Amino acid sequence: MGAKKTKKSPMVISQWPEHERPREKLLHRGAGVLSGAELLAIFIRTGVPGKTAVDVTRELLGRYGGLRELLAASPEELCETPGLGEAKYVQLQAGLELGRRFLAEK
Repeated sequence: MGAKKTKKSPMVISQWPEHERPREKLLHRGAGVLSGAELLAIFIRTGVPGKTAVDVTRELLGRYGGLRELLAASPEELCETPGLGEAKYVQLQAGLELGRRFLAEK
């Protein structure tokens, strides 16, 4: 009989090397070095069992085809995603509105 294979659960972001963690990367190297998935992961903060926040946001970006489409999704659509509820939808929309207001200021 072969050895029993156990499913290895992915590391949580706090277990990643510090220089690879989205928040630490932003603090040390600036927001411009982060991918869209990493930036979104900072907003949603937590993943789901078996997936980090970065994994979840990569999947979301893939499903919606990009940031514009993802942020335009209805609350009902977005909340169908495991781990994303109204609170995370609201956080994303608040970040989007801050960006709009920043761009509108002179």
